[in-house]
Amino acid sequence: MSVKSTAAGGPPAKGRGRTSPRGHAAKPRTGEPGLVQLLTPEGERVEHADYAIDLTPEELRGLYRDMVLTRRFDAEAITLQRQGELGLWASLLGQEAAQIGSGRATRPDDYVFPTYREHGVAWTRDVDPLNLLGMFRGVNHGGWDPNENNFQLYTIVIGSQTLHATGYAMGVAKDGADAAVIAYFGDGASSQGDVAEAFTFAAVYNAPVVFFCQNNQWAISEPTEKQSRVPIYQRAAGYGFPGVRVDGNDVLAVLAVTRAALEHARSGQGPMLVEAFTYRMGAHTTTDDPTRYRRDEEREEWASKDPIARLKTYLEREGFADEDFYAGIDAESDALAKRVREGVRNMPNPGTMAIFENVYADGSALVDEERAQFAAYQASFEDAAAGSSAGTGH
Repeated sequence: MSVKSTAAGGPPAKGRGRTSPRGHAAKPRTGEPGLVQLLTPEGERVEHADYAIDLTPEELRGLYRDMVLTRRFDAEAITLQRQGELGLWASLLGQEAAQIGSGRATRPDDYVFPTYREHGVAWTRDVDPLNLLGMFRGVNHGGWDPNENNFQLYTIVIGSQTLHATGYAMGVAKDGADAAVIAYFGDGASSQGDVAEAFTFAAVYNAPVVFFCQNNQWAISEPTEKQSRVPIYQRAAGYGFPGVRVDGNDVLAVLAVTRAALEHARSGQGPMLVEAFTYRMGAHTTTDDPTRYRRDEEREEWASKDPIARLKTYLEREGFADEDFYAGIDAESDALAKRVREGVRNMPNPGTMAIFENVYADGSALVDEERAQFAAYQASFEDAAAGSSAGTGH
């Protein structure tokens, strides 16, 4: 029996875990063994023996600000796409803690390899949101210099960035640099061969890379339970390196776990897999309709675990934030939304010949020939328009 057929329809083996009434593997709950959590959905602070963290009130408020501004920017992008200003958008709604927590765990000299949904991580690396939007508007191919912020360009091909990250990490190790690499991917990408190959190479070469899987439960319309018979983080053991599952809606736990994982990699202990157990509250992209394949009750259950709400509850309970702080964040959110709206609508379209630029560092005879052909083709429309105008006497 193949792995695919077993995972999709075969009966679960004994000891594999509970099953829900829907026939899917049961989800981890608050306080369940194996799930690292430092802040409960109710906003209560708890401790973990292996992952301690001690943040100042200012740092906690900073994490809250990051998540709120990222969510506002994300919502604005969805609206812009609906208005026809963007071709597509992949929302991060619900995954703010996973992205902000892990992004803030990195050091400036660490290197990040994202997918196409890491808008929160980009925020923590000081990548201008307008650069992200420019790519989805189709006016650039990324728009930022990866080496300025140690944040690679978005990768649309599913899973391939894990191989890029592993190769880069191998180079970091050969250079003897005191840095680590982090590669983001989703639960759907965990089924790709590229990810398996990345795990193999990283393990064999002891590469200083952290594989950060945002398990948001759905690979478009395919649930995680139909992709893996075991929790994703447990796959690491088969490759010979450690894995850990963290509450992906708990920004404190994500920060603590990712810090530890990056330090594990930097200190020469090799790769580590982090599975951030979270939920994609919105559609896969703006071309998707999740109401066709998942229940409202499921979304409502996860809404009660909202990452921003739980941190706000904790801040208020501890007296770490007041109304002036929240009013300031609201004003900053409005200003960001306005800047994003105006910035997108005023983006200049690229020149028609720009597609031929930066293809080869030293030029190419074939590209030069194609450029000339396309230029002639474009000119033919101008000639036709001129002739039509002359024929009508205008």
